[in-house]
Amino acid sequence: MAARIASLLPSVTETVCALGLRDRLVARSHECDFPPGIEDVPAVTSSRLPADVVTQAQVDAAVTDAARSGEALYEVDAALLARLAPDLVITQSLCDVCAVAEGAVLAAVRDVDPPAEVLSLAPGRLDEVIASVQDVADAAGVPDAGAALVASLHARLDAVRERVAGRPPVRVAAVEWIDPPWSAGHWVPDQVAAAGGVEVLVAAGERSARATWDDVAAARPDVVVLMPCGLSLAEVLDLAGDVPDIPARVVAVDASGLFSRPGPRLVDGAEVMARILHPQPGDGPGGESWAWLPGRGG
Repeated sequence: MAARIASLLPSVTETVCALGLRDRLVARSHECDFPPGIEDVPAVTSSRLPADVVTQAQVDAAVTDAARSGEALYEVDAALLARLAPDLVITQSLCDVCAVAEGAVLAAVRDVDPPAEVLSLAPGRLDEVIASVQDVADAAGVPDAGAALVASLHARLDAVRERVAGRPPVRVAAVEWIDPPWSAGHWVPDQVAAAGGVEVLVAAGERSARATWDDVAAARPDVVVLMPCGLSLAEVLDLAGDVPDIPARVVAVDASGLFSRPGPRLVDGAEVMARILHPQPGDGPGGESWAWLPGRGG
């Protein structure tokens, strides 16, 4: 059983806490910010992007330049990780833009004594994300807690599908970056499908891809969902003025909490998406989860 866990992914930190293992976390990534209070756990990673890279266009350019030159976007404080002495380190091999590259983690873990087990995750579809919850639970030595959480997540998804059963599908363009626009791939089309929609920019499981706003309009969506990777609803609304007028309704969502991170809260995202696409009496306003942009489209 893993007694000391280092989570280098926000989604895994959320999973560890959902499994009831918050007290075993000894290290986290600098981006781990949920559940509240997790900032008390030492961060052992940091971003290498310059402090003056702040706009979406600047971030996109910096990431593109780093990819071309082979430079890492994040780094691991190997000395601090070694002092914290985790016996389980959880990382990812899915996306070097979103989190520390697997290779950097493996290099840093060499300094941990006694040696730590490394679990590397790479879920691409929604069902794979849920399955990865069990992988984390098994590695941490709590398989029964994992099975219970996995069953709960599947039951909630089934309830979402039942809610929208028989409704005409809504054409959705999920956009995970605004300047320039990128389609939202991987698990997002699965979230859309569960909520009674059909994603028109990319197929489920495919990687996100650069697009243009003309591409978005040409896909003829009924609804454009703004979900810039890693941003809160307030941050997304701040960028709404950069979205050109297109013939569709436009809604901003809490991307960081509901759509960007491959963890348990993706099911929350599917539930929110169902309320957006197929509202029912009593659903209430979006609150901190989503908000329609006034005067846009349709």
